[in-house]
Amino acid sequence: MTTVRMPAGWPATEEEARAVQDELRGRVILDEPGPPPGTGPVTGVDVAYDDERGVVAAAAVVLDAATLAVLTEATAVGEVSFPYVPGLLAFREIPTVLAALGALGRDPGVVVCDGYGLAHPRRFGLASHLGVLTGLPTIGVAKNPFTFTFEEPGAERGSTSPLLAGADEVGRALRTQTGIKPVFVSVGHRIDLATACAHTLALAPRYRIPETTRRADALCRRALKEAVGTAARHRD
Repeated sequence: MTTVRMPAGWPATEEEARAVQDELRGRVILDEPGPPPGTGPVTGVDVAYDDERGVVAAAAVVLDAATLAVLTEATAVGEVSFPYVPGLLAFREIPTVLAALGALGRDPGVVVCDGYGLAHPRRFGLASHLGVLTGLPTIGVAKNPFTFTFEEPGAERGSTSPLLAGADEVGRALRTQTGIKPVFVSVGHRIDLATACAHTLALAPRYRIPETTRRADALCRRALKEAVGTAARHRD
C-alpha cells in the first residue's frame, strides 16, 4: 500500500479548482477510437472515504480484458485533499488514484472510473481529468445520470439510449443486464462513446456494474478499513 501526501500547490478553493478544470478541459482527446473491447489489460479504479478522519483509499485493479482474470492490483491511502463540492469530486480523489495507478508497475490499458467523463456539468469529470493527467484512454461508468436526462433504453442487455444535456449527447444509458436498471457511460479521454459502451458491456457479463469497478470497490474498502484500523492502533 502506498501512502500519499497532498501535492504541493493542490487547489484549495472552488475557484482554483474550476480554473484547473478550465485549463485541462481543452486537452481532452475525442477523436481516437481507443483499444478494441476484449483485448489487452483494462483497469478499474475506485475510492473509499473516512470523512471523519479525513482519509481516502484508492484501488487500481488490472484485469485481462478477454478473461476478466485479475492480473495485478495496488492500493494507496492519503488525506482527503479537497472538501466535498458537487462537480469537483475529482480533486478529492485524483492524488490517491494516481498513486495507486503508479504502484501497479505495468501498463493499465484502458482505465474505467466509477464516475463521469464528459457527462459532467463542466464536461470534465474524474475520467476526463485522470485521462488528461496520465495520457491513458479512460471511461466513466456511473450508477446514476447526475443532472442529465435520458429515456429508458430497451429492456434487453446491450440496449442504449442517449444521455442528454439539452440537445447534446454527453453519454449513454446502457443496459448491462436484461431487466436491470442501466449504468451511464461517458467518454473520458482517447476513446469514443461506442467503444466505451462496448468495453462496459464486455466487462459486465453477470452483474450491472463492470467487473473492473466491482473489484476496485471491494479492494479500496479493504484498504480503507486496514488504514483506519492501523491509525487507531497507533493512537492507542
